[in-house]
Amino acid sequence: MSLIFKIAPEALWQEAEAAGIFAGAPIDLADGYIHFSSAETVKETAALYFAGQTDLLLIAVESEDFPENEMKWEASRGGTLFPHLYGEFPVSKAKWVKPLPLDAEGNHEFPEL
Repeated sequence: MSLIFKIAPEALWQEAEAAGIFAGAPIDLADGYIHFSSAETVKETAALYFAGQTDLLLIAVESEDFPENEMKWEASRGGTLFPHLYGEFPVSKAKWVKPLPLDAEGNHEFPEL
């Protein structure tokens, strides 16, 4: 099993919990799929797309918990494969949700992955 990760604003995740489904962040909705990162790419994703942002959560899921035809590993940034979900993301599939705070230098502090 492989854990993959979604970075999301806490308020957006709270809305998803109330609805039972995470529909995606604005970039996900625009692209037509929900962006995830692997353990190897999630820190770079945070630095590139969420620099300096507070009130973020790191959401872990098992990629195998989604149908193979909906979870696709596709090339992005320099040909690196990223998991993209072309389907629903029920919040019940989250293995854990942890805060993603900033350290004194403004970098995100990641939990043990």
